[in-house]
Amino acid sequence: MENDSKPRWSFGRWLAVLLIPFFGFVMLWRSSRRVWVKLLGTFGLFFYGILYAAFVVLLLLRYGGAQVEWRGGYIPRLTWHKTYTDLAALERSRAEQAKLAPKESPRAIAPPYWTGFRGPNRDGHYDEQPIRTNWPAGGLKLLWKQPCGGGYSSFAIAEGRAFTLEQRREIEVAVAYDVETGRELWTNGWTARFTEMHSDEGPRTTPEYRDGKIYVLGATGELRCIASAGGETIWRTNICELNNTGPPAYGHAGSPLVVDDKVIVETYTTGRGEVLCFNRADGRILWRTPTITLGYVSPTLATFGGERQVIFGGRPDVFALRLDDGVMRWTVPWPILNNERPIAQPVLVGTNRILFSAAYLTGATLFEINRTGDTFAAKEIWKSRKLKNKFAASVLHDGFIYGLDEDILTCLDAATGEQKWKDGRYGYGEVVLASGHLVVLCGNGDLALVRPSPERLVELARFHAINGKTWNYPAIAGGKLLVRNLAEMACFDISPGN
Repeated sequence: MENDSKPRWSFGRWLAVLLIPFFGFVMLWRSSRRVWVKLLGTFGLFFYGILYAAFVVLLLLRYGGAQVEWRGGYIPRLTWHKTYTDLAALERSRAEQAKLAPKESPRAIAPPYWTGFRGPNRDGHYDEQPIRTNWPAGGLKLLWKQPCGGGYSSFAIAEGRAFTLEQRREIEVAVAYDVETGRELWTNGWTARFTEMHSDEGPRTTPEYRDGKIYVLGATGELRCIASAGGETIWRTNICELNNTGPPAYGHAGSPLVVDDKVIVETYTTGRGEVLCFNRADGRILWRTPTITLGYVSPTLATFGGERQVIFGGRPDVFALRLDDGVMRWTVPWPILNNERPIAQPVLVGTNRILFSAAYLTGATLFEINRTGDTFAAKEIWKSRKLKNKFAASVLHDGFIYGLDEDILTCLDAATGEQKWKDGRYGYGEVVLASGHLVVLCGNGDLALVRPSPERLVELARFHAINGKTWNYPAIAGGKLLVRNLAEMACFDISPGN
């Protein structure tokens, strides 16, 4: 029986179809002096140049082993080394750790300090003790390194343990590691797997530690209170189910905020969202807001006019709720180009000012919050397009703001918004201020040490810490610097004694 299906075109035929018009336009461009013919030839060459470039990319993707990876910019990059979670290596590592003898009783442990996202005040400042600021040429001393699960969670550190969230196959897990050795101590998991094109898979929030418990929020809305010592679930709920919605486009990314007896989280999807406040002891809802449009900024605690408020980045407004009962206290329009959602954490400046920044050609705005009687109002102080934080928040030091304008480090005067300098590519990484220095975890896994100066960029050291795309925020406690991405994690000695 004859096969009457149409034959597939060979690579040579496709190449010929592309090249014949190309050479035709070349001849048009070269053979005539008429302007319109020249323009036609130029347009044809430009069009086919784009077509050929796309064809080459397709060939590399189909036959050359290339892959596409989003690294924080506006277009994806071709790479032959895309960052993946090596599940086989992870499982072998944890199986070997399980064979080890039980851990000895811990030595004296310092009080908890780095208890959640971006440190104790969510401002990226590490003030527990001095750090080493004369890094050796080969980098800080490596204490341990090992594979880990996927996701963009950072660490909460307490009781000699480092707590984080990971994606392991079809399970999201909260994990506790021994800070000294990296050994896995316990896991608490649930069935969930969130993934999307730009940021791949895994949870995006960071656990918060309080009084022997950690509070975790998964990408699909699973909220749990877990015992820090043994990993047992104390209470749980799912905030998507409570709000009768699915997860947002990029997953739940706002880390839980724990204040007094409260756990504050935000849930949102297209056109709908709300802020929920739970009793941290038993998970009862204490208050919740009406429907409100939110972004990906984690809740931030601030005190304005003697009143404690929780600050949120919405779309298109930023706003504050009274901590005690969730009542709206002030709101101010802050639209982002193309109606995008804010991601980077705000920066508190002085006693009554707050800075918001976003990418998408938007920039930064400093607002001043003033109280008159029982009412609050926010007014714009300055605006600048010279600081465009995408998801890496800036830090404040000696009256100047240091942060990543997209992927380039920059310095702005906090009082005026004047840009002092812009220099050095660090990828879409993260910035911590410690001992008057910037510790930058770069988007490619490098660690850099920068002396903040309004005069110019002063990079003191840089070394490669972990492999692959790195968007996770670093954590420092007890002289130890912990870093991770969706493939591996590592711990370095950053104490001044070494």
